Amino acid sequence: MEFFADRAEAGELLAERLQDAHDPVILALPRGGVAVAVPIARKLDAVLDVLVTRKIGYPPTPELGVGAIAEGGEPVLDLALLHRLGMTPEDVADVVERERGELARRVRAYRGDRPLPVLEGREVIVADDGLATGGTARAALRAVRGAGPAKLTLAVPVGAGETVESLREEADEVVVLLTPVDFRAVGQWYDHFDQLSDADVLRLLGRD
Repeated sequence: MEFFADRAEAGELLAERLQDAHDPVILALPRGGVAVAVPIARKLDAVLDVLVTRKIGYPPTPELGVGAIAEGGEPVLDLALLHRLGMTPEDVADVVERERGELARRVRAYRGDRPLPVLEGREVIVADDGLATGGTARAALRAVRGAGPAKLTLAVPVGAGETVESLREEADEVVVLLTPVDFRAVGQWYDHFDQLSDADVLRLLGRD
């Protein structure tokens, strides 16, 4: 069974699969995706920044994601799941607004007043540390697609096979190193999978 020592090693391995990228912009999904993206950006000598996303949780059980939102994009809701839960998009409107506020706070924390790099006409690689349901990655890809990139790639070390396949509809290319049959959680495929703080993100970006 294959495992990654940590996110940095996973990023190094991903970078080897991305060397044909032409002058890309790397957008990392905080927080864990930043640790994966740093070695990719270093290897490709690429611009690196964050693309902030927020999960939209099911109100009675916020840990259950019913959608996500990324900066510059609209909320992406799992309408089939909402239907099974007996809910409509209007039922999570308050959650969406709350997450918009937290998203804006994190953008200020990570980037200050600087805008995202120009993405139109560029090759863009969206990086994260893994894919479970893929909700935040889907929201991120749709937000980036709206900015008009020349090519949009999703790069992750590990992901659930069904999720990876569903996201091929959103990206021009999906680069993934492992799609284990017995996937249960992203963290199980790393020897070290510490939770990162905002301070960790800023340190990794050289903005502390």
